Amino acid sequence: MSDVRRLVLAFDIGGTTIKAAAYDAALRPLAGARRPSPRGPAVVDALAGLAEEVLAALPPDRREDVVAAGAVALGLVDEARGVMRRAVNLDVTDLEVAGPLSRLLGVPTVLGHDVEQAAIAEVEASPTEVRQPFVVVIGTGIAAATFVDGAPLRGVSGQAGELGHVVVRPDGRRCPCGAVGCLETVASAAAIARDYSERTGTAVTGASDVLRRLGTDPVADEVWAEATSALADALVMVCTLLAPGEIVLGGGLAEAGDALVEPVRTTMLERSYVATVPPIRASVLGSRAGLVGAAGLALRTIGAR
Repeated sequence: MSDVRRLVLAFDIGGTTIKAAAYDAALRPLAGARRPSPRGPAVVDALAGLAEEVLAALPPDRREDVVAAGAVALGLVDEARGVMRRAVNLDVTDLEVAGPLSRLLGVPTVLGHDVEQAAIAEVEASPTEVRQPFVVVIGTGIAAATFVDGAPLRGVSGQAGELGHVVVRPDGRRCPCGAVGCLETVASAAAIARDYSERTGTAVTGASDVLRRLGTDPVADEVWAEATSALADALVMVCTLLAPGEIVLGGGLAEAGDALVEPVRTTMLERSYVATVPPIRASVLGSRAGLVGAAGLALRTIGAR
């Protein structure tokens, strides 16, 4: 089969939604599907269902062109075994993912960490070349990846980058991880929507609903300011320890653009007395980064990238 004909399936296992898509070798999407994230082992059944949906949406003459699959997942991931080690937002512990998907699809399948692969995709899509970017992905949770000499830093445990579980508000809310005041409890998209709903009694479907109320709703302004302030505090710590060349704010929340970037930058400049605050920008890929990262991972697995 020529490289032009090759397709891969990509899966992004998030805390709120699981997404799937078919991509060609140039990382162009051909078909996609999504569904709410279930909890526990039902995650694997959801992946199987999404695979069937995506394959059914492809033209019949392209279904046999799928040569590999890549999945990315939140939490702690054992890439070598294809296992989600722990995902507190999904009540998952030691769940095999790559093996069942590979058996279902009949093609090589690999599992990676969602933020690491999203960050790799973001760096590859970046309009500028930066030696040491720090990429933050903000969705249901928050995690990050830092790059040294072009490679993501994993640490000896493989879990470097859990920025969402840095404590920024010690008198704050208890996190599902067990700690109190983690960044995720204040600045994640899920936390922003929850805090607004609790304070107003008005249910919102996500942080985007809060964003649309900025400037006209004092509670929305207050919740957003608390979130961006907490994120800025965490990023000042990052700059003090790692001195990145650039900070990229990604994930679904980054689609807020300047409404997110500018208050974070302003607060960082006010509170950073030692570290230099590098350029800060919203991501190029936004909420698509996880799927693009999963597709890129699959293509690298078969040597197509």
